[in-house]
Amino acid sequence: MAFLKYNNKNIYYEVHGEGTPLVILNGIMMSHGSWQVFLPELCKENKVILLDFLDQGKSDKMEESYKQDIQVEVLKAVIDELKLDKINLFGISYGGEVALQFALKYESYLNKLILFNTTSCTNPWLQDIGRGWINAAEDRNKEAFYNVTIPIIYSPGFYTKNIDWMNRRKDLLYKVFNEEFLTAMIRLIESAEGYDVRNDIHNIKVNTLIVSSEYDFVTPVNEQEYIKEKIENSTYILIKDSGHASMYERPIEFLTILKGYLSIENYMKIV
Repeated sequence: MAFLKYNNKNIYYEVHGEGTPLVILNGIMMSHGSWQVFLPELCKENKVILLDFLDQGKSDKMEESYKQDIQVEVLKAVIDELKLDKINLFGISYGGEVALQFALKYESYLNKLILFNTTSCTNPWLQDIGRGWINAAEDRNKEAFYNVTIPIIYSPGFYTKNIDWMNRRKDLLYKVFNEEFLTAMIRLIESAEGYDVRNDIHNIKVNTLIVSSEYDFVTPVNEQEYIKEKIENSTYILIKDSGHASMYERPIEFLTILKGYLSIENYMKIV
């Protein structure tokens, strides 16, 4: 548990376990704390590095708007601080977008790239979803913000079956959705506007795992299929009957896929 300085901002990170470094990049509404339940399993073979992007968790908040390239440099600063030569890089959603941009700029640091529920651009459909989130955040209406952000990230079946759990989550999240959090969320959402690596990702050569969820209504399956088509050394997996928040809906599948891919040698071939 430590902080480093990047451009006079405090960046929070944690290091857990021993082994090959695995850096985990949060989704847009997540923080380092979102991964605590997975650490006992992930730390068995990996040195797990968690970090909060600017405007997330314990890292400092920004005062002005920015783009995701600053988060790429935040990640690079953590890697340099820990003197890591090679890492396995995992990103989900917003974190996957940052991971793709990091791979394009600093691919020599990567052993494997793992992308869950990730898109290669903020298309008009995703941008307008984000603007709906911004509208609710600007109104400082916790109920409205919850209703436009949370149901859509789960599959209908999971949400309905686990409505008691969802209601408990709602009570917890209402406490999180204070003015500072909502203002930071606006900046984070806006930082992804204009994101587009479609014309560049064919240059990524590192071994890459791409994972979709069948009922992902935020970054739909076709978005990951496109990335699969463009990255030559890539493997694709579809998690059935799951929404955008696949690690919470399908934790066993999530861990099995992630740990399994990390355990396989890059050079393994049958023919």
